[in-house]
Amino acid sequence: MFDEIRFNTIDRLPGYVFAQINDLKLSARRAGDDIIDFSMGNPDGKTPQHIIDKLVESAQKDGTHGYSVSKGIYKLRLAICNWYLRKYGVTLDPNTEAVATLGSKEGFVHLAQAITNPGDVVVVPDPAYPIHAYAFMIAGGNVHKFGLDYNEKYELDKEQFFLKLKKVFRESAPKPKYVVVNFPHNPTCVTTDVSFYEELVAYAKEERFYIISDIAYADLSFDGYETPSIFQVEGAKDVAVEFYTLSKSYNMAGWRVGFVVGNKKLVGALQKIKSWFDYGMFTPIQVASTIALDGPQECVDEIREKYRKRRDVLVESFNNAGWPMEKPRSTMFVWAKIPPVAQHLGSMEFSKQLLTEAKIAVSPGNGFGEAGEGYVRIALIENENRIRQAARNIKRYLKSLEDSKK
Repeated sequence: MFDEIRFNTIDRLPGYVFAQINDLKLSARRAGDDIIDFSMGNPDGKTPQHIIDKLVESAQKDGTHGYSVSKGIYKLRLAICNWYLRKYGVTLDPNTEAVATLGSKEGFVHLAQAITNPGDVVVVPDPAYPIHAYAFMIAGGNVHKFGLDYNEKYELDKEQFFLKLKKVFRESAPKPKYVVVNFPHNPTCVTTDVSFYEELVAYAKEERFYIISDIAYADLSFDGYETPSIFQVEGAKDVAVEFYTLSKSYNMAGWRVGFVVGNKKLVGALQKIKSWFDYGMFTPIQVASTIALDGPQECVDEIREKYRKRRDVLVESFNNAGWPMEKPRSTMFVWAKIPPVAQHLGSMEFSKQLLTEAKIAVSPGNGFGEAGEGYVRIALIENENRIRQAARNIKRYLKSLEDSKK
């Protein structure tokens, strides 16, 4: 009898592709294997000391252990707005245009639940960070995907993006209500510029849809590239919100601190639904996050430089090992096409063989969508010595593949 009961929301979700790699990784480690792990974008560094000190100081106070504020304490929301003003010259109202979230992922999911009516259509380029699509599916919406086009330097092909987007609007019924963009992009590392947002905002006003922008990797940009914000475009607040997280820039992934800013209607919807779901994050974490955003930013420069060095070592050593790839200008990842000798394997099998034969864990590209097939995502979360060891392992593995074809 109970086997016949269905859970429609869960039934819409596919199996988690990355779980297969995680299971293999855990089994290998239990067997004593030393796995070099590039599979998850989980920062390996310590949170800067001045942020930790403020957390401890606040936690020692008697009045900081009760329920907090679901939308974030005022000082944190003000720090969020000050961060935007310093970084982008954008003015925001801390009461109506900003909300602190339990990491950007929680905010994204709850925003989707707050603003999605059954059957609403959202456009998400493919490949994509999984929650960008599935948050709306969980909320009862429908997702329309199109392939993300970019060049060998990981730069967005804006012409193709808008040709495909406009085709979706011509052919979709009902028309899309939301368009999700994520630049610098996870998983592909693709970047764009302000002119892209200018065109997107203008099209949103023409077709009457909202834009949901995610700039989680805004601070991890290299070689002179600077990540733009959609709010550098005049009138963007009429049609857009933007997500950011402290996880990467400040090594605060486990703290679960993010925020959403922008359009008052969407921000207000998120604030309202969060008031039903949670009481906000632990107050000392919010106080420490205020110091992170308002305090000295040399720590961000140091974290950025650490990822740049790892990127350079990884791309150079992997190329020398026989795996061609280019340097991305942003994010903590490298999006790499499967080496020619292994392309017949596909993303999943190649990732499995890397783990079992070379003791290296990566994320298979097809876990991010159909357009990710043929690629893997490599997270820059191992130190430079481990990266060089991985390159030696890869060289041996690729040679064994070549020998097997002779």
